[in-house]
Formats: sequence, C-alpha cells, structure tokens
Amino acid sequence: MKKTILITGASSGIGMATARHFAAKGWNVVATMRDPEAGSDLGRLENVRVARLDVRDRASIAEAVGAGIGWFGRIDLLLNNAGYGQFGLFEAVPREKVLEQFEVNVFGVMDVTRAVLPHFRGNGAGMVIQVSSGAGLFTLPMISLYCASKFALEGFSEALAYELASQNITVKLVEPHGGVTGTDFNARSARDNAPVGELGDYADFARRTGESFARMSAARTTSSEDVARVIHEAATDGSDRLRYLVGDDARGFIRAWDGLPNQDYVAFMRSLFPRKK
Repeated sequence: MKKTILITGASSGIGMATARHFAAKGWNVVATMRDPEAGSDLGRLENVRVARLDVRDRASIAEAVGAGIGWFGRIDLLLNNAGYGQFGLFEAVPREKVLEQFEVNVFGVMDVTRAVLPHFRGNGAGMVIQVSSGAGLFTLPMISLYCASKFALEGFSEALAYELASQNITVKLVEPHGGVTGTDFNARSARDNAPVGELGDYADFARRTGESFARMSAARTTSSEDVARVIHEAATDGSDRLRYLVGDDARGFIRAWDGLPNQDYVAFMRSLFPRKK
C-alpha cells in the first residue's frame, strides 16, 4: 500500500519540490496551500491531490486533513513546510507583524500537527517532519523574529519528539542553512522587510548588515530539490534521528555553533557584524 504525505506550503519552493519528489518515488501526496490554483500543475500528477490549507485558519486545516484521508485512506507523514521570514530591525517591526511571524511559523505548525495526531495515534504510527532553518540553531541580526520563531519550532519539536515516541510517532527536523535557491522566501521577506524609518541611529548598521546578507544570498548553492531529497531521506531511513542539516556552511556558522565553546561562538558571530564605536 502506498504511503501518503501531507505537505503544507506546497505552492512553490521546498514544498513544491518535495511534492514532486515524493510523487516520483511512488508516494501519494496531499499538496496543500492557501491558493489551490497555484498548485494546478501538481494536481495533474496521478498520485497528487491539491487542497486549500491556510495554517492560520483552523477550519481549513481540518478540511484538508479530512480530504487527504478521504482521498487516500490514511496519512503517514506530515511535512510542516509553510513559513516565511520577517526581516528588519526588531525595533522597527510592528507588533502585529511579530504576531503574524509566530502565527505562521509556530502556532500554525502546532495547529496542523494537532489536527493530524489523532489520526496517527489511531493508525499506531506516523511521522512529523518540520522544515526548520539554520536560524533555529544560530542567530543573525535583522532577522531576530524569524530566528525567534525557528528557535521556538526547534524547542517544541524536540520536546514533542519525546512525547510522541510513546505513541510510535516520530518527529524530525530538516534544517536548510546558507540559503536555498528556487524559492520565493527572500522575495516575500524583502516585501515584509521593516524599514529603518525614523530609527536613524541604526542606519549604518542596517546598511552594512544588508550588504552582508546580499553577499550571502548571492552565494547560495543549495536548491529546493536538494532539500526535498533530504526530507525523503529523513522520511525513509528508518532511524529516530532528530536533526538533518542541509546546505552550504561557507560562512562557518554551523561549524562555530557546533564546535566552539559558547563564548567563543558568540565572539565569532559578533565579529561578523558592525558594532558602535
């Protein structure tokens, strides 16, 4: 019997690449997104069904999960992929955008996971894979809220993994880092970038940090398809491994986070960004 994956945020980028990859591997795919018309190409694949799911709309979550079970009989794997990055100085980001960042990247993940867990428990098995980020392990300025949301996702997922192991349900984290090509993540984040505005004291810092981000973005080498392959590996390797890193650590963030004593790691990170003289 074919296994079934339900994917959130499947209209583009990592979500779409993963839907295509799993379909090619013989899985049934429930590809969910806010606007199903954006997934019309996916819907033409024989073993893919497209459903509307907005992670901020619990009714749409319940409907999509129910539809997936109705189409294929069961769901074996949930991929929580939907998310975005709020860019900008913390002081410049309005409170409503702070809430939106957590509603999408944290509370939405929790709501989708909660909707699927009774089905998994009834089946006696299941798997949840979270698309996290290197920004859930190390932090960078100008994306403090994105980092905060991914740190929250990491903590939630690790604790949840211990709980759900008692129900034969596995939780895993896939952590792209170094930037991923073939997504609209940066474009949306740029649209949501909070302007410095009247916070002129930050102008030089924001300019220089922005230049650093531009260089990092230009050096991206990891594709959405690369991430999709790692997600498939995580889903099928038969292990209870928690974290799967995928990306190019050219700037040394992961090596510093993983290999240095904490104060040395902090000193290394501080050295990369301008400080007031």
